Amino acid sequence: MRRILRSALVVIGGSLLLGAPLFNGVALAGDKHLAEAVEHARGAASHGKEGHADACVQHAEEALKHATAAGGKNPHLLEGVKHLTEAVKHGKAGHAEACTEHADGGATHLAEVK
Repeated sequence: MRRILRSALVVIGGSLLLGAPLFNGVALAGDKHLAEAVEHARGAASHGKEGHADACVQHAEEALKHATAAGGKNPHLLEGVKHLTEAVKHGKAGHAEACTEHADGGATHLAEVK
């Protein structure tokens, strides 16, 4: 009985040691997507401030892709996605100022995701 228990503990311990890096890699991928989303959202806001609605849309769309790929149910992430969606909508309508405001709001919320 002791041998079976010891073998089971070795198998479980080995599984935990081998599985931990995999889960850590998944978390790092989400962090990378968040960092990219923040960077593109800030780029969208920067272009929007210069009156370039088309460039604001391009960066906001890219930020939206990364924010969506990061996944999760964090309230800041969800709010960031809403702002980026609005930034794209307003930017496509040629409203650079509104695109800027929403891209900036999206960047702020995405930067707060923990």
